[in-house]
Amino acid sequence: MSYGTAQALQMAVYGALVADPTLSALVGTAIYDELPPGPVEGTYVSLGAEDVRDLSAGDGGLAAHSFGVSVVSASEGFSEAKAVAAAVSDALIDAVPALSRGRIVSLRFVRARAKRVRAGQVRRIDMTFRAIVEDD
Repeated sequence: MSYGTAQALQMAVYGALVADPTLSALVGTAIYDELPPGPVEGTYVSLGAEDVRDLSAGDGGLAAHSFGVSVVSASEGFSEAKAVAAAVSDALIDAVPALSRGRIVSLRFVRARAKRVRAGQVRRIDMTFRAIVEDD
């Protein structure tokens, strides 16, 4: 296994989200790899944790990357957050991004969890995706 494609995958995921017109219409530029300092208002998208596992048969070529993308919203109810989460999913699944190193063999949605946080004032949807990546 190689962890060499992890940065390329992260950059491609971020790039696909930023370039998606539907997602941009919903959150503008509020798509973050790292949250800015201070409170973030409105609704935003944030890249999350990653877990990588070896799938190779001794050649070191394949790895499964499970990674998170979160939607956080101060809007009333879950409707806006769910629309943004659907746009995130569509941006990643419908247009599998190209990598600067390696290639994505498959990319799929795994699960999502919607919840209220901060005493019910904020809605949060944590999504997990799984990418199988082949290194060069």
